[in-house]
Amino acid sequence: MDRMRKLIADHMVMSKHVSPHVTSFVEADVTNLVLWREKVKAAFEKREGEKITFTPIFLMAVAQAIKEMPMINVQVDGQTIVKKKDINIGMAAALPSGNLIVPVVRNADRLNLVGLAKAVNDLANRARQGKLNPDEISGGTYTVTNVGTFGNVLGTPIINQPQVAIMATGAIRKKPAVIETPTGDVIAIRHMMFLSHSYDHRVVDGALGGKFVRRVADILENWPLDAEY
Repeated sequence: MDRMRKLIADHMVMSKHVSPHVTSFVEADVTNLVLWREKVKAAFEKREGEKITFTPIFLMAVAQAIKEMPMINVQVDGQTIVKKKDINIGMAAALPSGNLIVPVVRNADRLNLVGLAKAVNDLANRARQGKLNPDEISGGTYTVTNVGTFGNVLGTPIINQPQVAIMATGAIRKKPAVIETPTGDVIAIRHMMFLSHSYDHRVVDGALGGKFVRRVADILENWPLDAEY
């Protein structure tokens, strides 16, 4: 193991030792979101000079859900629950070496979609180049990992201590789905994805952990086709 691999190994074992992990899963119909991105991505890149990926949209949905359910944005100090004022979302990124790094988008709830896209692209690019500053990989209060990048549909991520929850976003795939209409149920081809939410059962029970991932899914499912950016 190189030095980074040793640190990751120790961190993962410590997390499993410290936090009793529970994982909840939700399948989300993100058809509107996929169609919206396809519609705007060329104009977005021309106007902003940035590619619009799904990652900043996922971070925006998570940040909104955290504002509504702030007890996900906490840390444990002995027998004390410490609520974190800032919403700093880490995004797990694979390095060319095969190692893992988690750059942090600070105050993600204060950024609009353009700001999030710029932050995500900048951090991801500099992570791959090994040009992140130490303060850009510290201070996270919640983490998102995109297992869909590797074609995976589900993941059971390990909590990034000292945080108490982490979400894995799976690959978006076309699948037949039942749609309810005024004239009855129909089967249609929809863009579907799984969200996996692992949380620390010391302080997050199934009700909160499950409601949180359901809320993120609802935000993504209800993405307006005419959304501004």
